[in-house]
Amino acid sequence: MTMTTRGAVAPTSAPTDVAAGPESVLDTTALDTAVNEVAAHASSWAGTGAAARAALADRVLRDTMAAQDQWLAAACSAKGIEPGSAEAGEELFAGVGTLVRMTRLLRDALREIARSGHPTFAGPVRTAADGRIRVRVFPGNAFDRVVFPQTTAEVWMQPGVPEADLVSTQAAAYRDPAAHAGTSLVLAAGNVASLGPRDVLSKLFVEGKVVVMKANPVNEYLVPHWGRALSALVEAGVLRIVGGGTAAGQYLTAHAGIDEVHITGSDKTYDAVVFGTGEEGARRKAADEPALHKPVSAELGNVSPVIIVPGQWSIGELQYQAEHVATMLVNNAGFNCLAARVIVTHAGWPQRDAFLGALTQTLAHISTRRAYYPGAADRRNAFVAAHPEAEEFGRGPSDALPWTFIRGVPPGHTGDICFNVESFCGQVAETSLTAPSAAAFVDAATTFCNDVVWGTLSATILVSPKTLKDGAVADAVERAVADLRYGAIGVNVWHALAFAIGTTTWGAYPGHPRTDIQSGSGVVGNAAMFARPQKSVVRGPFRSRPKPPWFATATGSYEVMRRFVAFEADPSAAQIPGLLLSALRH
Repeated sequence: MTMTTRGAVAPTSAPTDVAAGPESVLDTTALDTAVNEVAAHASSWAGTGAAARAALADRVLRDTMAAQDQWLAAACSAKGIEPGSAEAGEELFAGVGTLVRMTRLLRDALREIARSGHPTFAGPVRTAADGRIRVRVFPGNAFDRVVFPQTTAEVWMQPGVPEADLVSTQAAAYRDPAAHAGTSLVLAAGNVASLGPRDVLSKLFVEGKVVVMKANPVNEYLVPHWGRALSALVEAGVLRIVGGGTAAGQYLTAHAGIDEVHITGSDKTYDAVVFGTGEEGARRKAADEPALHKPVSAELGNVSPVIIVPGQWSIGELQYQAEHVATMLVNNAGFNCLAARVIVTHAGWPQRDAFLGALTQTLAHISTRRAYYPGAADRRNAFVAAHPEAEEFGRGPSDALPWTFIRGVPPGHTGDICFNVESFCGQVAETSLTAPSAAAFVDAATTFCNDVVWGTLSATILVSPKTLKDGAVADAVERAVADLRYGAIGVNVWHALAFAIGTTTWGAYPGHPRTDIQSGSGVVGNAAMFARPQKSVVRGPFRSRPKPPWFATATGSYEVMRRFVAFEADPSAAQIPGLLLSALRH
């Protein structure tokens, strides 16, 4: 499968994946040692059984919990977050919490492989109208139903995957271990603390590779804490964690001991790794002549759309969804590949102005945050230069940038920067489509997101239950879920939950050629270890009560997240009352 290029203009800017400034002298001896030490264990790791790997994962889980306080303190210091604040709770959830959940899920999957040969999944298995297999993977148990109420998730398989082969193709690295042996280089992300370690776990436990992880200079301060959390894997000889900037990355990608590369970053970094830089790199890309002849998987970001299906919303629903969408932008100061970037509304929706007004008022009351990621001001300035009508909101420290909202971008301007460039800062745009009905709008929005908006990583649809009572709208929403070419889709819940849940997959919609890689190739997460996933779909309630603790407007969420992380490390009924009470108080 190949993907067509979206939008009239390719991205002209992207977040830098390395810190600015001169690099120290490259110590190739240390890098060689790291590669050689893990490569020497590739064959023995391939022969390590699932039970032994589960024991390692269990120790990673315990060691991560032991490391969490110092890890969190370092991240809060670097990002200008006050310890114990709601923002600290957000950082704890995204950094330590999602890693803890992923580790536990993989440990349990490995134990299932040891018992029965494959991971179990919740089910049921259904077949979509077009023949694609849909597997319910969440909730997996009663605990999931309590912690994530009214939330479900499916993994959709690529066309041509028969239900009869679903189980027999799971956990391929455990069916033919020798064929999957190898050494993987993980070029870790600089924004979310859990991304690099989660990529490591996917490579080791799902794909059967040993790993060298190179930290991004932006969050290289976390290396000691990652080393502590992942010490079982380091001691086993299957993981080495190294630092360094661009030169270290270039040296490692070309290293003869590295068999494959995984990147979390920008499409520009991918192009530099695969084709090279400068005029020669551009020539190679145009001719599809890669400079690197190794498999490269990647998660590279997105201009994530949020489709607002028109309906009659109450004042409470308008405010709730305004806070919901605001959270999608301001989380991690906007330095997320899954941040809301384009809000797609119906031009004739009577409540459009009320919703946008509630959104901007919400942004005005959320404190801005340290712009810790390099190049943020330049990227934001490019958007403001293209749209001088951009509105600015929020107050905060002197090293922060305002929340930036660009209203009413004409949808026909398909080359607009708002549709084609991931801003990777606290910026979001809005565009409105004309359609004769709500159902027709959903169809038009699906086409617009597929054909105009850049990237295929993640998208969200917000639609009220009252609107879904119209059968035509309900059918249109289901068509959108089926037809949207995104690797993760949220229905009434931020698509970020596909990253957090872990039994779901996280990665671009498959099919991008390397000359138009957009959001990347391959998936991580995928605790059920499916062979050919296409997308994950998470559905939640239109309005949750109490407000989810991960909302940016939630108060007291730090205590909720402390209890959540402890629960995810070792779920038990005894922890449920305290977790629920803290959630009710926030």
